[in-house]
Amino acid sequence: MKKGFLFVVIAFTLMMWTTTGCSDKKASGADSAMIDSTDTAAADTLEQLISEQPMPKAADELFDDFIFNFAANKKLQMKRIQFPLKVVNGKTEKMLNKGQWKMEHFFMNQGYYTLIFDNRRQMNLVKDTSINHVVVEKIYLKRKKVKQYVFNRINGQWMLVEVNTGAMYQNNNASFLNFYQKFATDSAYQTRHLDNPIHFSGPDPDDDFSTMTGDIAPETWPAFALELPSGFIYNIMYGQKYTQSNQKIFVMRGIANGMEMELTFRRHGKEWKLTKLSE
Repeated sequence: MKKGFLFVVIAFTLMMWTTTGCSDKKASGADSAMIDSTDTAAADTLEQLISEQPMPKAADELFDDFIFNFAANKKLQMKRIQFPLKVVNGKTEKMLNKGQWKMEHFFMNQGYYTLIFDNRRQMNLVKDTSINHVVVEKIYLKRKKVKQYVFNRINGQWMLVEVNTGAMYQNNNASFLNFYQKFATDSAYQTRHLDNPIHFSGPDPDDDFSTMTGDIAPETWPAFALELPSGFIYNIMYGQKYTQSNQKIFVMRGIANGMEMELTFRRHGKEWKLTKLSE
């Protein structure tokens, strides 16, 4: 494939994420210093459709099916919280009654969600129907806080059993998260943390059954640079055990449009670098 054509295809692919993807806008509320907004009309439509339908029993099989229903359906959400709910914030602990709970939409209002994995094997856990414990993390990058929503499957039904907020430095992904916050907000820092070259792979626009590959040189990166979520991000722990891995796969997955982008980072010594983009 000619380099010129490859350049155009890669640029178009990443532009799709920029235009239907990530942009920051101010929002009110103590927990909303910044909200990443993307394709909100489609997300709002999807949320409305989900909220108007009763959740099928099969949705308790896969956690992803459940969490979309949980985040969009207020009636279901109230039923699937174990009240009084244990809420921990640092060293402070309290029990929350049903009347004190505020509807939590998670990532439904932004049209995409993000995931962090150490390797591709961990990504298979998303489709594992045998898991009974999942943690949804809301990571406030600027405030360096992580709010964890703990779900257990009890008698075949997913239930929210605890909310725990702690410092980001205590998180298993702390090193990567500190790096990512700078990478997403500082263009000069971002440029310094690009591998040479950055490998790209994605679907071939001329053949639905083929994949195209190519390389992006750091000096041409400004033409491709994604607008990454930077206020806060989400992560879902399906049971993956994080280690002091030298690799992180950062996934941005569209809710309504079916788009997905993977950014693979590797740690060289003490520094993380972006090594690969995959669609």
